[in-house]
Amino acid sequence: MRKHAPEVREGAPEVTGAASQHRLGIALVVAAAIAWSTAPFFTRLLAYDSWTILFWRGLFGGGLIAAMMVLLQGRAGLHELTRMGKSGWLVASYSTAAMLAFIPALQLTSVSNVAIIIATGPFLAAALAWVWLREIPRLRTMLASVVALCGVAIILGNARADSDIRGIALAIFMALAISAMTVMVRRHKGTSMVAAAAISNILGSVVSIPFAHDIAGVTAFDLFILAMFGFFQVAIGLTLFFIGSRFLPSNQAALISTLETPLMPFWVWLAFAEIPGIRVFIGGALVMAAVIADIVGDSRAQGQSG
Repeated sequence: MRKHAPEVREGAPEVTGAASQHRLGIALVVAAAIAWSTAPFFTRLLAYDSWTILFWRGLFGGGLIAAMMVLLQGRAGLHELTRMGKSGWLVASYSTAAMLAFIPALQLTSVSNVAIIIATGPFLAAALAWVWLREIPRLRTMLASVVALCGVAIILGNARADSDIRGIALAIFMALAISAMTVMVRRHKGTSMVAAAAISNILGSVVSIPFAHDIAGVTAFDLFILAMFGFFQVAIGLTLFFIGSRFLPSNQAALISTLETPLMPFWVWLAFAEIPGIRVFIGGALVMAAVIADIVGDSRAQGQSG
C-alpha cells in the first residue's frame, strides 16, 4: 500500500487539472452560446434598415476579430488574414451569405422561427455532406432529421403574412449557407475559421455599402449599441467558443452551443414581450429534441467504440 501512495499523489494533480480544464471549457462554451443568442436583442434595439446594421456590425465584429488575431498570434495571425487560400475564401463567402440573410430574417419574422430553423443546421450539414463528400449519414441522424423537418413544417404552417414567409425563407437560406460552410471546413480542415470569420464580417460590411440608407445617420448611442453587437455577439462569442471547444469533445461543445436556440427568443421575450405561439413551441420542441438526441447518441456511440 505504501508503494502505491506516491503514484496516487503524483497522478492527482493531473486528474484535477484535466477536470478543471473540462469545467472551464463548459463555462466558456456556455458563455459563447449566451453571447451568440443576443443577436435578436440587439437587432430589436436598432430602428435601422438591415443593410445599415450589417455594415456597422460587420465592421466592429470583423475589426475586433482581426485585431485579436494579430495581437495574440503576431505575424502568424496577419499571415492567416492576408494569405487565405481558395478554401478560406469559399468558407468566408458562405459565412457572408448567411450573415446577410440573418439580420433581415430577424426583422421580418419572429425570433423563435429563426432560432428553430437555425437549430436544424446539423441535419442540413449531414445532407450536404452526403451529396458533396459522399458521407453516408447514420440512421439515427436520418431519423432525427425527419423529426426536425416535421418541427419546421409545423412552424411553416404558422406563417401568415408575406413578411413572415420571406423571413422564414431567409432563415432557411441562412441555415443552408452555414451548413455549406460547415461541410467546406470539414473538407478543408486546414482552413482558419477565425480568419474566415474576420474576412466574412468585413466582406459583409463592404457588400452592404451600396444598399444601406443610414450609415452616416446613426446616432452616437446607436453606434455604441452596434459596437456592442459586433464586439460581444460576434467577436467575443466566436473567441469564447473556439477557446472553450479546445477543452471539450466536439459533440459536447456542439450540444452546449444549442443553448443559443432557446435563449434567442428568451431575451426578446424578456425585453420586448415577444411571445411565441403554441405551434412554435411544438415545432421547436421537436427540433430541439431531435438535435439533442442525435448529438447525445453520437457521443455515446463514440464512447463505446473508444
